[in-house]
Amino acid sequence: MKHVEIYTDGACSGNPGPGGWGAILVYAGKEKELSGGEEMTTNNRMELTAVVTALGMLKEACRVTLTSDSTYVIHSVTKGWVYNWEKKGWKKGSTPVPNADLWQKLLLVAQPHEIEWVWVRGHNEHPYNERCDRLAVAYSQKMKEQRGI
Repeated sequence: MKHVEIYTDGACSGNPGPGGWGAILVYAGKEKELSGGEEMTTNNRMELTAVVTALGMLKEACRVTLTSDSTYVIHSVTKGWVYNWEKKGWKKGSTPVPNADLWQKLLLVAQPHEIEWVWVRGHNEHPYNERCDRLAVAYSQKMKEQRGI
C-alpha cells in the first residue's frame, strides 16, 4: 500500500470572512500543492476543505499520514466526535453540527484509507505547515481582494 503524506491548513480574514486553504501531498519524493478559497466562510470550514480536497485527490487506497495544525479537525476524528455526530444524525444535542456537509464528505473520502492523524503546532517553523499556511493566507487575500475589502 502506498504511503502518502498530506499537510493542510486553512485561513480566514475575519471569521466569517474571505478564506483560503492550502494542502501539500508528498509521495515518492514528489510534491503536489493545492489551494483554494471562498469569499465568505470560516476558518474551520477552510481547515476541513483542505483535508477533504487533499484526501479526495488520492486515486487508490493509501496509507496516509495527515498533518494539520487544526485541533478542530484532528480532535474531531481522533477523539471520535465525528462518529458520534454521524450516529446522532449530525446533531450535538438538539443543535445541528456545524459544517456537517464537510464532515460527511470527510468520512466518505477517508473511508478507503488507513490514516494517521497528526497534530502539529501552527506557526512553529514546521516547513510543510508553514508552506500550507502561506498557500491558505494567499488565497484568503485573493478572496478579500475580489470582494474589494
